[in-house]
Amino acid sequence: MTNDATSSSSNEGHSVRVGLFVTCLVDLVRPNVGFAAVKLLEDAGCQVEVPELQTCCGQPAYNSGDFSDTQRIAEQVIAAFEEYDYLVAPSGSCLGMIKEHYPKLFATDAVWRNRAQQLAGRCYELLTFLHQVLGVEDLGVAHEGSVTYHDSCSGLRELGIHGQPRALLAGVSGLELREMTDSNVCCGFGGTFCVKYPKISEHLVSEKVANITDTGAATVLGGDLGCLLNIAGRIKREGRDTRVFHVAEVLAGMTDVPAIGDADTPDESV
Repeated sequence: MTNDATSSSSNEGHSVRVGLFVTCLVDLVRPNVGFAAVKLLEDAGCQVEVPELQTCCGQPAYNSGDFSDTQRIAEQVIAAFEEYDYLVAPSGSCLGMIKEHYPKLFATDAVWRNRAQQLAGRCYELLTFLHQVLGVEDLGVAHEGSVTYHDSCSGLRELGIHGQPRALLAGVSGLELREMTDSNVCCGFGGTFCVKYPKISEHLVSEKVANITDTGAATVLGGDLGCLLNIAGRIKREGRDTRVFHVAEVLAGMTDVPAIGDADTPDESV
């Protein structure tokens, strides 16, 4: 996803300038999520821009103990986004890194710590921003069928994301939400966790898919693409037909593309 997605709202009632942090996985694997985020924010009256200098949030390096490189990455992200009213991301995991961990990275550097804290105060995960900051309720979209929702660890535990997606989904015409057992339990992805502990990861995602299947829902949704890729991969390996989408795609009415993990997913590079 490139800065071609940069646009301005036609709604003169708002002048909120949002810098969209796209995330690596969205950019490289599922750009449709990024475009859905732009649509949702524009429809809510925001001026949306995608800074070209943004890179990874630095979480893989941070989780691996490479704090020096993480600091350099964080400095670039901070510099790229601090001119905006808000930084918004369609990922609780990446947003949690920027909001919760950036200030801690600069504990001994007062200048960068202050810049990190200033940005952290203006950072929001997409659904939280729409629901709690902008007060969005009715998105005017429809999605016929049953869905279940997976609560990602970082979004839930670091940012308190739980009721926000459900409140927004409640306004989607034709959608039936079926809560799964242990929706708040890890899917086994955990970034580098699935690489370091593959057997544990496989067990966790198998349990997650079993709980999804038990709901009988046609589609599983979530707010973090890493989790959704992990879940979709296990669903395919087990030969199940449950579809997987990022919640932003449903809320934006942009599910007219193959589901995450489908073999016939076209090249979405832009």
